[in-house]
Amino acid sequence: MYEWIKVAHVISIICWMAGLLYLPRLLIYHFNAEIGSIQSETFKIMERRLLKAIMTPAMIASWVFGLWLMSIVDAHKEGWFISKFFLVIFMSAFHMFMAKWVREFREDKRLRSTKFYRIANEGPTILMILIIILVVVKPF
Repeated sequence: MYEWIKVAHVISIICWMAGLLYLPRLLIYHFNAEIGSIQSETFKIMERRLLKAIMTPAMIASWVFGLWLMSIVDAHKEGWFISKFFLVIFMSAFHMFMAKWVREFREDKRLRSTKFYRIANEGPTILMILIIILVVVKPF
């Protein structure tokens, strides 16, 4: 059973990360679309569907399967896991910020620059790299 839970965890993480890496790019393109245009309205649909149909269920599944794995192998006693756990909390917070940004775009509010979204796009990448290092190398 452990291997299947791990498979489900990895699949859900891949789906979540795909969304975390793609959504800021959509927001950059959306920012450049004229408010009220067909293109802008299409981006609203794409962003909502990505967030609600893929990213959020994948985040929830990542947490459920991850906590299940943690309980099976008692990972919560390991230093690497505690560090990973906090990084996943940061990743989840980043997800929530993205949900806020999608809501702002839905209301035709453009409160940040495209440069902001380009920089924000790096956040999940850095967190992902750190998490993978912790899981694979287990440095402590």
